[in-house]
Amino acid sequence: MKLIPLEFEKPIVELEKKIEALKVHAREHAAGAIPEIEALEARLKELRHETYSNLNPWQRVQIVRHPARPYTLDYLKLIATDFTEMSGDRCFGNDRAMVGGFAQIGEERMMIIGHQKGHDTKQNIRHNFGLAHPEGYRKALRLMRLADKFGLPIVCFIDTPGAYPGVASEERHIAEAIAVNLREMFSLSVPIVAVVLGEGGSGGALGIGIADRVLILENAYYSVISPEGCAAILWKNQAEAPKAAAALKMTAPDLLPLKLVDEIIPEPPGGAHHSWETAAEAVKSVLLRHLAELKKLDAHELKDKRYAKFRAFGEFAETAV
Repeated sequence: MKLIPLEFEKPIVELEKKIEALKVHAREHAAGAIPEIEALEARLKELRHETYSNLNPWQRVQIVRHPARPYTLDYLKLIATDFTEMSGDRCFGNDRAMVGGFAQIGEERMMIIGHQKGHDTKQNIRHNFGLAHPEGYRKALRLMRLADKFGLPIVCFIDTPGAYPGVASEERHIAEAIAVNLREMFSLSVPIVAVVLGEGGSGGALGIGIADRVLILENAYYSVISPEGCAAILWKNQAEAPKAAAALKMTAPDLLPLKLVDEIIPEPPGGAHHSWETAAEAVKSVLLRHLAELKKLDAHELKDKRYAKFRAFGEFAETAV
């Protein structure tokens, strides 16, 4: 897929084009442009470092929404040697915005469940832009219970702006479906690891996010509401989304000190869409390490620690006025 540069990346792209043009000129004519090319390449390296090491929250949101960013099924193709997808909630139907099934990563057999978006309009319509219906969460819970029955660890890949907010979702009880998942995930006896791949929006993300370890990619976000939704409520203007993204403290660097996530998984410079393979290897390595640590705990320890982890959220300090 062709990488479309984001607005803040355009100076980098322009410099890359200039270097390429000079290289063509040098090949066709003389080598006199070589010193200039070397100087520009040094500047390009500096510019990339300056840009990608000082990303603001809104720029990170733009990165995780890039249509070329890898999604759940893309990661599975790169890191799973075997994946058997399972369908349906045995109640209403099969929600393609939520995918899942048995998989093997390295030597580890597991159940993987995750949100799925599309890379083009046709795929996005098929997967409903990653916005799961109630049957998607009920399918996820069915697969979790199956994993619990067979003693398999559960891995949840989170990447959604939120649960589908339409009339159909309300008619089939989206709030109840998510609430049941929250309750039931606390009672599962196997290790659960959640990985926020991109967008982690509201209850749509939390519906598969009750885990012993919550990992997050470097540019991903995890938030109670989207920046646009927050801006519409607080400032009555969605154009204030960049301000909302900063105020929400929703990005990985903000979440780690708050202990809302357990580890940040590094991405290639510019985001996971610049190198799917590099991003996938990083996810695989960190994921297997955490699973190995969790497998040392028995079922009672897992559930006690999982409960304590979420009970500790929302710390605050009091000061005398």
